[in-house]
Amino acid sequence: MRRTQIEAAWLGKAECRNCGIRDLVLFADLQEADFELIHLPVEELMLEAGATLYRPGDEGSAAFTIRSGLVKLVQYLPDGNRRIVRLLRAGAVAGLEVLAGRSYEHAAEVLRPAQVCRLPREVVERLNRETPRLHRQLMNKWSESLRLADEWLTELNTGTSRQRMARLFLHLAGLGEDGLCHMLVREDVGAILSLTTETSSRTVAEFKRTGLVREVRPNVFQVETEALERIAVNG
Repeated sequence: MRRTQIEAAWLGKAECRNCGIRDLVLFADLQEADFELIHLPVEELMLEAGATLYRPGDEGSAAFTIRSGLVKLVQYLPDGNRRIVRLLRAGAVAGLEVLAGRSYEHAAEVLRPAQVCRLPREVVERLNRETPRLHRQLMNKWSESLRLADEWLTELNTGTSRQRMARLFLHLAGLGEDGLCHMLVREDVGAILSLTTETSSRTVAEFKRTGLVREVRPNVFQVETEALERIAVNG
């Protein structure tokens, strides 16, 4: 992460024992004795939209647990284009690849203000060696990451533009606690669905015109779930 972004963040030692989403995160199954193995501080970062956790090719020094907010994983292609390969919400772990000794594969960029825990690689590696409880959680997180990657590829990168857009509306509506779809900017929509910005904008306009979605405030939509589900399946 860039120095200016670190300096702009609030940094402190995390209280992992009392984490409000402990049941969702990597340290969910740790017991009291396990916390004594944490010899480097787990740091809490408060990051604004637009901040970058890491970039592809950076040497991996930590994994990150998302406690709140939304983070996108971006793949930059040789031709200069980019693809958003996944959205990470509360409970997800970014940068798991560093635990296999690899550099970061994507850019992790904050979409909505996020609270993130920075887990030093040495801490996770030591816990992985010395307690089977963390090893079990790591395997679960690896499996979940693979499953979500497969679902993302299948649901959001196949089918017609209408099918892809319907699935994205449903996916984003499922991320929000208010049941509304907080739509991304058109450039990000195109990078998720492998569509041009023009096609994305035209499809959203069609959905609004036909009543499939209703914009209740700028870029926030109420969705007709059943109608969108039919389009997602049948086109």
